[in-house]
Amino acid sequence: MQEKPYFCPNCRSNRVKFSMISSFSQSFLKDAISGTVQEVTEPQRIDETEPTIQCMVCSFTGNEMRFVKQAEREPRAGTPINPTYY
Repeated sequence: MQEKPYFCPNCRSNRVKFSMISSFSQSFLKDAISGTVQEVTEPQRIDETEPTIQCMVCSFTGNEMRFVKQAEREPRAGTPINPTYY
């Protein structure tokens, strides 16, 4: 996961709440007649080249670069760290 800002390209309001979705594979054998599970292997994580990100506001799901590129296209205006009042 990149250390860059995200911005949801769908709802265009969320810059903070996201979840990362990962995939697992688990093999199993079933009895052909009864349907009972006879053997189960340990789950194995499926390595992905790019993480899948989900917006927690609108539930839009896409690859990480969509969220990063949207944030680059519409950067958030920075606020001064030490504002001076007169």
